[in-house]
Amino acid sequence: MLATPVYIICSASPQVGKTLIARLLSEFLLLKNGAVLSFDINLKEPSLLDYLPSITETADVTDTYGKMQLVDRLILDDGVAKVIDLGFHAFDEFFKMCGEIGFLSEAIRQNVVPIILFVADINRVSARAHEMLRRQIPKQILITVHNEFFVRGELFEAMHHGPVVRFAALPVFLNNYICRLGLSFTGYLRHEKDTSTELHQWIRRNYTIFRDIELSVIPQWSC
Repeated sequence: MLATPVYIICSASPQVGKTLIARLLSEFLLLKNGAVLSFDINLKEPSLLDYLPSITETADVTDTYGKMQLVDRLILDDGVAKVIDLGFHAFDEFFKMCGEIGFLSEAIRQNVVPIILFVADINRVSARAHEMLRRQIPKQILITVHNEFFVRGELFEAMHHGPVVRFAALPVFLNNYICRLGLSFTGYLRHEKDTSTELHQWIRRNYTIFRDIELSVIPQWSC
């Protein structure tokens, strides 16, 4: 029986395209499975809730009640994939909580597999955060994301000790286009008849990345 995946999209740095990755993943899972539940843990724009209000709830990790409410939803093996868009302001508190309550071991006991997508930067804050995650999380479920539009240049060597996925940079005018509220990536695929357009190919490549993550990670963690 395949485990229920919980994708945690996170970064210790702002403005690295974290919410964009969460949008893409949420739409991919909705297209593939017909259902997904996303959680928005952000203080500032852009907010996943604004882009995908029909499948997104807000969550709070600043107090015990909010943390427990969120964890109870995340360890539920109901077959519905979960996506967390974790703002950089809540990064330390969230993973501190995970360590204190043994979230990872409890999730696996409940047939739930957390998959951490760490959206990297090339500064020391990002390097220290990634090092902390490597100490806490098995490398099979810690995936480093290099979003090439926001982060130019090579990532730290230590970030390549586990899986790394790259999201190619779009031209500025297309990046501005996909940041519009109301734009659906899946809707674009369905309605754009010219499959050779750069945006069409970009969306399909990124959906393929998520498919490959599912195929490589979830089966080996399932009961």
